[in-house]
Amino acid sequence: MFDALVMGSGPAGLSISASLCNQGLEVVGVTPTDPDAVLPNTYGIWCDELEALGLTDLLAHRWSDCVCYPGHREIQLGRDYGFLDNRKLQAHLLAQCDRGQMVWHKDKVAKIEHFPTHSCVTTEQGADLSARIVIDATGHRSPFTHRPASDKIAYQAAYGIVGKFSQPPVKPKQLVLMDYRSDHLSPAERAEPPTFLYAMDLGEDVYFVEETSLAHCPPIGFDVLKNRLERRLSSRGAKVRNIHYIERCLFPMNLPLPILDRPVVPFGAAASMVHPASGYLVGATLRRAPAVAQAIARALATGEPAPMTTAGEAWDALWPSERLRKYYFYQFGLENLMQFSEADLQSFFASFFRLSLPQWSGFLTDSLSTPELIVAMLNLFRIAPNNIRQGLLGSIPREGHWLWRALTV
Repeated sequence: MFDALVMGSGPAGLSISASLCNQGLEVVGVTPTDPDAVLPNTYGIWCDELEALGLTDLLAHRWSDCVCYPGHREIQLGRDYGFLDNRKLQAHLLAQCDRGQMVWHKDKVAKIEHFPTHSCVTTEQGADLSARIVIDATGHRSPFTHRPASDKIAYQAAYGIVGKFSQPPVKPKQLVLMDYRSDHLSPAERAEPPTFLYAMDLGEDVYFVEETSLAHCPPIGFDVLKNRLERRLSSRGAKVRNIHYIERCLFPMNLPLPILDRPVVPFGAAASMVHPASGYLVGATLRRAPAVAQAIARALATGEPAPMTTAGEAWDALWPSERLRKYYFYQFGLENLMQFSEADLQSFFASFFRLSLPQWSGFLTDSLSTPELIVAMLNLFRIAPNNIRQGLLGSIPREGHWLWRALTV
């Protein structure tokens, strides 16, 4: 009998596994791939997030020259951004799992049965594993985490290329967080859902360029994003000379919160931890895993609690009332962004990055308290142009239920 069983070995699965091991629990993992298999995607993070955790040595790249182009004017962000070194991230978390003597099973979960004091997981290969609590870190498509149905799921979609170009697609040593300039598109295309460029210099004449849809329902197709990226590059005279890697990303931004009365603990994307306003996730898993693991350890130390009881303690640690309030505020903001035209989005982000650095940075990393978040939103409303104010006010009859839930949670 294990104390905890973790499904999944991505950044979320490794983060919660490491934290559970650090609590002295006996942990088993079930994953269809080796836990140290190369992670396929790039993971961007604000460097101050890692500085707060003492983990800046996990960075593969770091940029101080970080800019955005809501329109044609360049805005210097004044905040360092980085790419995680996936190998170092895995090694850091797996070392903690190894110290806790965690056991890994390379398999998929086929069935979970729950009993008064534990749960039994049956794998596709027929292994039966018993644990006092099961954690689901297998992503937003997991069949073991249940949530209300919704036909309004908005997805962030991106198509990117890592490679060499005939000339730099962005300035050397620079990171472009978002570039909404669209002179390469026709007026009709600019009336369609907007996309932006996310790009950076990786050194040694290698660049990463990615055409991104912030959020849309239904998601923008990869073919559209690829076409827009190629045309954007062509307009700058930056022809692709050599492709090292192609990245395709698609994940939900406003996934409903899981149904709470279930004996499995969701974590990561399964727990709707993707930031609804920015799409960031890895920083949140690193920050929030220790508190969830502590809650699980405390619950298990009380005797033989039912899996439902332990899951409830973990959920309260992951989504306390304070964080739920902010989640609903963020959902209100996301719904507004999806209704904005390209011109409105440009006006919105031009205003957003006029907020003080602590306000806009705290907004993007979910580090503001609820009162601080409300002040930031009111400041944004104050400095925004009239078209944005009117759009926000006009959305209240349609999306005001998010504000009501935030105020009454």
